[in-house]
Amino acid sequence: MHIHDIRDKLNSSEYKFLREHRDLGSNIILLTLGGSYAYGTNVETSDLDIRGVALNKPEELLGLSHFEQFTDEATDTTIYSLKKIVTLLLNCNPNTIEILGTKPEHIFTISEEGKLLRDNIDLFLSQKCIHSFGGYATAQLRRLQNALARDSYPQAEKEKHILGSIKNQMYHLKSNYKTFTDENIRLYMDTSNRPDFEEEIFMDIQLTHYPLRDFKDIYSEMHNVVKDYNKLNHRNNKKTEKKLFKHAMHLIRLYLMLIDILEGKGINTYREKDRGLLMGIRNGSYTYSQIFEMVDDFEKQIEYARVHTTLPEDYDFKKVEELVMAINELSLKKVRK
Repeated sequence: MHIHDIRDKLNSSEYKFLREHRDLGSNIILLTLGGSYAYGTNVETSDLDIRGVALNKPEELLGLSHFEQFTDEATDTTIYSLKKIVTLLLNCNPNTIEILGTKPEHIFTISEEGKLLRDNIDLFLSQKCIHSFGGYATAQLRRLQNALARDSYPQAEKEKHILGSIKNQMYHLKSNYKTFTDENIRLYMDTSNRPDFEEEIFMDIQLTHYPLRDFKDIYSEMHNVVKDYNKLNHRNNKKTEKKLFKHAMHLIRLYLMLIDILEGKGINTYREKDRGLLMGIRNGSYTYSQIFEMVDDFEKQIEYARVHTTLPEDYDFKKVEELVMAINELSLKKVRK
């Protein structure tokens, strides 16, 4: 689908909600491509994803009304409110920060307020991206490794692989919940009493005065690793093979975007120079061994970039607040007129 076809499609009745929904219409300050079309990795069967930002109306800024985001699942469209997207941008959320780095040709709507937001993307770039992009990349890597382990390894080896995936999450968990050490929550392999297991994962927990909700969330994240792996037991191998290569492609794409950010090159959503590599991975031109070698190489590049980056450790709250106030003041002036 060419860009002019997409524009025509957005003007069709299928997308009339963009013009008619109470929270959208003239409140939309940015409307752009998302997903594979935005990355330049689309194929003939790729879905069309539309992403955008809408202003919070005066009653939402000054009154009791509330709007966070609008989603239309039938068309894979998501429009975030300004308040919601700023919160996500402050954490360098990959799914939202890429909206501010799409190609100019991929922008369908941009107002004065939207331009102000895109022009100040640097305010949202901090070393937090290491953990946010790294977390997403780790999730893709986990899916790929667990799927391969499911197909190739004996039970005990598979269990060790799940343990490795959980331990990979530990850095993320330690940075998001009240501090704990490897001694507080110790995970290890031992002989299993289950009839279909040789070994399984056990845990020793020694926590004192620890927030219950934090522990619940930590356990939930570890449980999700196991649950995601178990889902693979019932998969269609041919269908999943394509999905695995797609996961691998997104893993490498996230690494490439993270390196750009750390090196001060900004958000480059459309991966024009990397398209050959990414499409090669998606189409199965690289073996899994080659992909894992790439991962090792990119992780070294990321570590080097992390050490030498000039990005601040965190965002400047005052500057971000001033930007949000400036955007909202612009919109309120238009309402008064």
